[in-house]
Amino acid sequence: MVRRTKADAQATRTSILDAAEQVFERQGVSRSSLQDIASVAGVTRGAVYWHFQDKADVFNAMMERAKLPLEEAAQQLEACTALSPLERLRQMLGIKLQRLATDPQMQRVFTIATLKMEYVDELQAVQERYREAVNEHLATIARALQRAGIDPHHAVGLHALMLGLIHAWTLAPTSFDIAADGGRAIDTHLAGLTAGKLAAAQMKAC
Repeated sequence: MVRRTKADAQATRTSILDAAEQVFERQGVSRSSLQDIASVAGVTRGAVYWHFQDKADVFNAMMERAKLPLEEAAQQLEACTALSPLERLRQMLGIKLQRLATDPQMQRVFTIATLKMEYVDELQAVQERYREAVNEHLATIARALQRAGIDPHHAVGLHALMLGLIHAWTLAPTSFDIAADGGRAIDTHLAGLTAGKLAAAQMKAC
């Protein structure tokens, strides 16, 4: 009997996630089965179950894999004290849009999450993870705004702007430049928050 190594297991896991991206993008998440994924990956259904509990687990792992480079970039920016808190936030959001514009895998994953996802009962775990991800993103933005002396409640508006940009671009990628036009939209929003901060300070001074 051939003994499987950690490298073999990791390669199988990667091929399953690669296959899941293809299947989910083509069929939609709710209409895809683990057997569909196994067939595309060239493995047995049992092999899929060896790595993942169910389809929701596959989906969440697919999303986490796509998010990892973004999280690493965000951590690097957090450690960059040469930039102001607001500039770190601006660059963090800009990196996400730039990655979406240039990375085919990121485009597939965002297309699946935005357009190919139905929160049916079997995907309850996905919905819960989505809520957690939203809360994490809001908390990150809120911390950056607070460090910049801006009311952290404005994180909701900035988060909504990002979601709107991503959704609109995913629907029609050729309609605008997600990195350039999206970056300008973020700059305008942040400039408005900064102006609002100054206006509030002037009102208090009066």
